Amino acid sequence: MHKPLSLHVIDTTACMCGWNKNILLTSIYIHRAFSVSTGTLVVKEPLNFWAGARVKPKDTNNSEPVYEPATGRVLCDMIPCGEEEVDEAIKSAHSAYLKWSKLSGMERARIMLEAARIIRVAGLKKIAKNGNIYTSYLRMVFLYSGQHIQLPGGSFAYTRREPLGVCVGIGAWNYPFQIAAWKSAPAMACGNAMVFKPSPMTPVTAVMLAEIYKEAGVPDGLFNVVQGGAETGGLLCHHPMVAKVSFTGSVPTGKKVMEMAAKGVKQVTLELGGKSPLIIFKDCELENAIKGALMANFLTQGEVCCNGTRVFVQREIMPQFLEEVVKRTKAIPVGDPMCEETRMSALISKPHMEKVLGFIKQAREQGAKVLCGGEQFLPNDPKLKDGYFVSPCVLDNCRDDMTCVKEEIFGPVMSVLSFDTEEEVLQRANNTTFGLASGVFTRDIARAHRVAANLQAGTCYINNYNVGPVEVPFGGYKMSGFGRENGQVTIEYYSQLKTVVVEMGDVESIF
Repeated sequence: MHKPLSLHVIDTTACMCGWNKNILLTSIYIHRAFSVSTGTLVVKEPLNFWAGARVKPKDTNNSEPVYEPATGRVLCDMIPCGEEEVDEAIKSAHSAYLKWSKLSGMERARIMLEAARIIRVAGLKKIAKNGNIYTSYLRMVFLYSGQHIQLPGGSFAYTRREPLGVCVGIGAWNYPFQIAAWKSAPAMACGNAMVFKPSPMTPVTAVMLAEIYKEAGVPDGLFNVVQGGAETGGLLCHHPMVAKVSFTGSVPTGKKVMEMAAKGVKQVTLELGGKSPLIIFKDCELENAIKGALMANFLTQGEVCCNGTRVFVQREIMPQFLEEVVKRTKAIPVGDPMCEETRMSALISKPHMEKVLGFIKQAREQGAKVLCGGEQFLPNDPKLKDGYFVSPCVLDNCRDDMTCVKEEIFGPVMSVLSFDTEEEVLQRANNTTFGLASGVFTRDIARAHRVAANLQAGTCYINNYNVGPVEVPFGGYKMSGFGRENGQVTIEYYSQLKTVVVEMGDVESIF
């Protein structure tokens, strides 16, 4: 689950004693990038990074503008990498892997903890919680071990976990820094190198992470960043030196990634879309259920893959639930993402905003009732007049066969449905091709665990929603993907197991 991030930026000047000059410069650069006000940041530096440095693009003819969602202005240009650049980045990563994989877990841990400290000291309350990712995985480094198996006659066998090599991470645009950290931290903790391709719409923060790793002391090339879209992603997936691909994004793109990786028999982790159910029983603590429903739908403007956007409410409490949810939804402060009081900001792009508005229009046409929101929103601040804002929307009178109930909208749209019995709601909740997350609110502890056991989803929240400690595995069932990110189990997805058999006696042979 992608954690909500605070909207503060803290001062760093009191934290910098004893730091070397390069780390100071990196910290100051990152702090400035995140502490500028909306509408003022302009990015001119190259956005590719390999062999320990930013790399200028070879061909600038195919550049694409990157827009700031809150203002609609151009933030920078994204220039995709071609075949030669992708090859350079992967070869750089492979050279670094040969050095990094030879270090002990403790040696790797020391360097990665330094990366976590740089993130924190840089003063980024926005992203500082990502430092916990490194602490969590480095505790797991000591679980990166094998097994001893005793065999007859004093012989024995043992297993050893070994890194895969060069891993590719392909990120989504909704949590660009966090996804880069979620993929690179376990990969590197296990001894791998990573080449990361961020979304073309969010190309900036992954390069900052690369510079943090550089200052922390990883070998040059261990974490590289290549920019680009589908073509660049294809080059990464097909490259013969790549051992694994970890992808976060849509189901259609995930299928293509899996198909491309299969041609080289590469390991794949897919974290894809969702249309998750949130079930609210009449015996719930209603206040908590209302807060959970708001968190399940309007966190990060609804642009969260595991959001609980199908809200099933038991019929007896539907009137009270709707009254309070609509009142609180109307009160959500929408506006500048850098303002502390803001709780919802702009969608990622104008086309995506229009797509979300199209879903709402279609819901109306299919019989849903819009209780609030669902329109393009114009904040009071004049600098936000061209931003991609949509007012948070609550839909009533929904049916299971409506498009807004079946398809992932990826925007601030809550579809509310009534139900009568536990058996009924479980059947309806599971009637989907997705299986990323789910949730249940009830005071009946037996029912809570029974429902959790029967929901077909990779995560089930009981009496809460959208909480995701990095110690806890995250991933989907069905078309929401496979493999897991976060938690101890992630070690299995970034390593391979070797069996060593030791004969202590003479060889017995039939020849």
